[in-house]
Amino acid sequence: MTRVVSLVPSLTEAVAVTLPGALAGATDWCARPAGLDVVRVGGTKNPRTGEIAALAPDLVIANEEENRPADLDALRAVGVEVLVTEVRDVPQAFRELARVLAACGAAARPRWLDEAEAAWSALPVPERRTTAVVPVWRRPWMVLGRDTFAGDVLARLGVDHLYARHAERYPRVPVEELRAAAPDVVVLPDEPYRFTAADGPEAFAGLPCALVSGRHLTWYGPSLAEAPRVLGEALRAAHR
Repeated sequence: MTRVVSLVPSLTEAVAVTLPGALAGATDWCARPAGLDVVRVGGTKNPRTGEIAALAPDLVIANEEENRPADLDALRAVGVEVLVTEVRDVPQAFRELARVLAACGAAARPRWLDEAEAAWSALPVPERRTTAVVPVWRRPWMVLGRDTFAGDVLARLGVDHLYARHAERYPRVPVEELRAAAPDVVVLPDEPYRFTAADGPEAFAGLPCALVSGRHLTWYGPSLAEAPRVLGEALRAAHR
């Protein structure tokens, strides 16, 4: 069996569900599946590369957005093979998941991946489109910008975020400007910043706010199968 270290929480879940026993290590942020018992190697932005190399993995899986090139180069420099994914939209997520799982030793596509792809291909055309701003951080306020996986997820659910054409992928935007943009809804995920009913909506008084699962909005893995339903319910709840 291929011995794998994952530096991406969503890929950790995908590999653990598909190939039990393949993971030798994962980041401190890899919380799924629950009870995952592997060596922890630090954060996505500050992995302990020496400890990863000491695990003698056949493959380290990473992502061009979540992991720093310098850390990946340090692993390559000591002979560790690194597979780097790029995921900017839903179709690309399915392609990259299939590539990662094959590289990790999967003999066939797992059922959950087929089910996830079917769930997204069966989406009805939205009855109406809504506009949104999607904060992902606070102090300073940062929102989804151009070419993001989460932005494509929302677009397929009928939600067009207002900074999709911004020059930056995660621009810093003053909250006063976000309010002045007057979106139909403010989408507040619980990661990477943990927005809650008590932390976030108060900054957007008078605007509908949808508190959504960050795992379903930003992760590409088994959660993709239920993401359309879970996110759809949260978005509809904001307008009740």
